[in-house]
Amino acid sequence: MKMNQHRITDLLPHRDPFLFVDQVISSTTSEIVATKIFSKKDKWLKGSFPDSGFIPGMILVESMAQCGGAGIKLLGLAEGIFALTSIEKVQFFAGAGFNKEIKYIIKNQRISSSIIKQSGTAMMGDSKLLEASWMSVKVR
Repeated sequence: MKMNQHRITDLLPHRDPFLFVDQVISSTTSEIVATKIFSKKDKWLKGSFPDSGFIPGMILVESMAQCGGAGIKLLGLAEGIFALTSIEKVQFFAGAGFNKEIKYIIKNQRISSSIIKQSGTAMMGDSKLLEASWMSVKVR
């Protein structure tokens, strides 16, 4: 069940330059797989690590949460607008570079009409970038 960015804007309130989901590859009640490529046109991201070429870690966490939210909305399991309210655990393993696909594998732990709890792993090729768990709560 692949989706392009145009359809993702129907699922999430985020807009460019703060929309960090390119496509949802698959979405089930147990797992969501989605991708994002941060390109060199995202000049505003380069300010955090100007000489390294790395995407800031918290942007990757936000991207993972957006991918999880898009998958939940695609399934029709939640209505309204949800906001990231807690990041319970994050562990970084490697830096993410520009113009390379980041694949997010997200596990749904709890889904209700007002709370979404998820965890996930971000991969770039065979390299694990990060693992995180978070919770989002309905705000509208």
